[in-house]
Amino acid sequence: MTDTYRPDWVPEDAKKDDTYACHVMKGVKEMHDGLLSSSAHLAPSVRPVQRRKKLTVADYVRGIEQGDRVILSRAITLVESNNKDHFKLAQQVLQAVLPRTGKALRIGITGVPGAGKSTFIEAFGNMLIEAGYKVAVLAVDPTSQVTKGSILGDKTRMETLTKHPEAYIRPSPAGGTLGGVARKSRETMLLCEAAGYDIILVETVGVGQSEVTVRSMVDFFMLIVLTGAGDELQGIKKGVMELADAIVVNKADGDNLKRALIARSDYDRMLHYIRPATEKWKTQAYTCSAVTKDGLDELWDVIQEFAEQGKENGVFLKRRQEQSLRWVRDMIDEHLHNLFFNNVVIQGRMGEVEAAVLDGEMSESQAVEELIGVFDKSLK
Repeated sequence: MTDTYRPDWVPEDAKKDDTYACHVMKGVKEMHDGLLSSSAHLAPSVRPVQRRKKLTVADYVRGIEQGDRVILSRAITLVESNNKDHFKLAQQVLQAVLPRTGKALRIGITGVPGAGKSTFIEAFGNMLIEAGYKVAVLAVDPTSQVTKGSILGDKTRMETLTKHPEAYIRPSPAGGTLGGVARKSRETMLLCEAAGYDIILVETVGVGQSEVTVRSMVDFFMLIVLTGAGDELQGIKKGVMELADAIVVNKADGDNLKRALIARSDYDRMLHYIRPATEKWKTQAYTCSAVTKDGLDELWDVIQEFAEQGKENGVFLKRRQEQSLRWVRDMIDEHLHNLFFNNVVIQGRMGEVEAAVLDGEMSESQAVEELIGVFDKSLK
């Protein structure tokens, strides 16, 4: 074989002719993977993988408007990128699709661990699709503070919904963002709306005061809880309940149904002492079962009533406007944060100031004043 050569080392008892089985094929210079530059004669399964086409703004907009889920996914990846060039392109795409946004109903869903949020979303999403809606799910997974990684297992927990052509599930890492939502979740919602999805479900990573971030980006906010309200109430902060437009006691089926009904009554009694999250709307507790589907229709009726009532009395529009302004302020905060910490002068001075704080030579407030002063001078 002329395209092979004998290795420098072979076993001592190996034969000295070409029958030795350990000949090594020489590399092919035309391509890094060993394939010839002309591979048209190869079967599709063995042809070299082609690099993805670099999309223009027009390509993104066209694909999104046509409901192309591959293009939509690439657009979301674009807005999630921290690359400056990607940011500029993403903003151009968002600006172009803006007229097609704002028509979807945005629903935030949070709850205590083990309450069955993902199971509920799958059952609820399938019901909505059967009713003729297109549903997008933004499932935000917690990010490890150690490895900065996420499991992103929501698709495995929504097996049937994932396969439905009228559903789109986007698992995203929270990235340590306050509120348990991905930093670019707002932009992702706009892209999904532009792609024609009628209902956006945002699943958050947990329960806490910081869930106000979720409240600031959805129309209807739902808190999913377990049975045994007497014990569970101790683990739920009042601040979270003040944000909820509905409290849903999940897993209300079988032997657990009676306990679920008691829990609903307990939550309803507590809600009498809490100011409603939405003006002119009375927050109530409900029961449902993601397994038997009982209560899902009633819950959807409640959400529709909420939207209709809010649009009639102006509360819905007012909330959307407040969210837009909040969005602007949040992006300003993020921009100023990045501007400060990416400043070359600050990066050069930060280590010395932090060391002085740790050595007790400088107070925390003095350190802040020092760094802000350095930053101000660098801008002049």
